[in-house]
Amino acid sequence: MNILITGGTGLIGGALIKALNGENVQITVLTRDVRKASTSLNNNIKLINSLSIEDIENQDTIINLAGEPIADKRWSNRQKEKICKSRWDITKQLTAFIQQAKNPPSLFISGSAIGIYGRQDTKKIDEEYRKFYPEFTNHVCNTWEHFALLAKSSKTRVAILRTGIVLDKKGGALSKMLPPFQLGVGGKISHGEQVMSWIHIEDVIAAILFIQNTPELSGAINITAENPVSNKDFTAALAKTINRPSFITTPAFILKILFGEMADLLLFGQHVIPSKLLKNGFKFKYTTIESAFINLLK
Repeated sequence: MNILITGGTGLIGGALIKALNGENVQITVLTRDVRKASTSLNNNIKLINSLSIEDIENQDTIINLAGEPIADKRWSNRQKEKICKSRWDITKQLTAFIQQAKNPPSLFISGSAIGIYGRQDTKKIDEEYRKFYPEFTNHVCNTWEHFALLAKSSKTRVAILRTGIVLDKKGGALSKMLPPFQLGVGGKISHGEQVMSWIHIEDVIAAILFIQNTPELSGAINITAENPVSNKDFTAALAKTINRPSFITTPAFILKILFGEMADLLLFGQHVIPSKLLKNGFKFKYTTIESAFINLLK
C-alpha cells in the first residue's frame, strides 16, 4: 500500500507513521525541511519537499495533516494568515492534483478540528450540528474542509478529521497544561464549566486506521473521546493523577491580557460526540479522562 502524508513530523503525523511502519506500507512524507525530517523519521520513508502530479498518481491513500500549530503564538494578523495559509494552500494543491490524476487515491483523509463549531454551550453536538459560531477557528476549519471536499469523486472517498484536544505526554496541549500543575499552582480556568472534548493520541491513530478500513465513513468525522468533561473536572482529574492540589482559578481577564483573542480557545468549549465512529463500531481504548491521564502520566 502506498500512502502520502503531509504533516508527518507533527504530533499526530509522527504517531501515525510509527503505527504504519512495518505494515507493508510505502510511506511518502511531504515536508518543508527534508534534512530535519530525516533525523526523526525512519530511513525507509521517502521524503519530498514539493508536490507534483507524479507524487499523487498511484497513491492508495493521502493523509493531509499539515498546518501551523493554532495555539503556539498570539493571534496577530500575521499569525492568523500563517495559520490559514499553512492549511488551505497545501489542501488546495492536493485537491487539484487528485482531480487531475489518472489514478487518484481511493481515500483522501484531511485534517480539521472541532473548532469548526466555534464556541458552544454544554449542549451535546455531533457531525449533524450546523449552528456554528462565526469566529476565527470556524473560519479556518470551514474553509479548510471546503477545499478538501473538492477532491471527492467516484474514485476518491474524502474523510475530514474534526479533531478535539489531543492528549499525548510528548507534546500538544497536555505538555502546555502540565507544568503549573506540577508546581502545585494548577486549577480550573474561569468558571470551569466549559466542556473539553479530548482524545488520547492512541485513539486518534486507531480512529484514522479505522476510517481507512471502513468505506462507509466519509465526510466530517469527530475525532474525540465519547465522554467529554468540563474544564473543572478535567483539571481536577489531572491534579489527582499527579498528586498535586487543584485550587487555583485563572480568571478570564488574565488570559485575555496574556493571549488576546486566542484566549477564547481556553474560555469556551464544545461538548462534541463522535457519533459517526460510534455508529460504525469503533471502540475507544480510553473512554474516561482518568484512564487517559493514568496511561500518560503514571
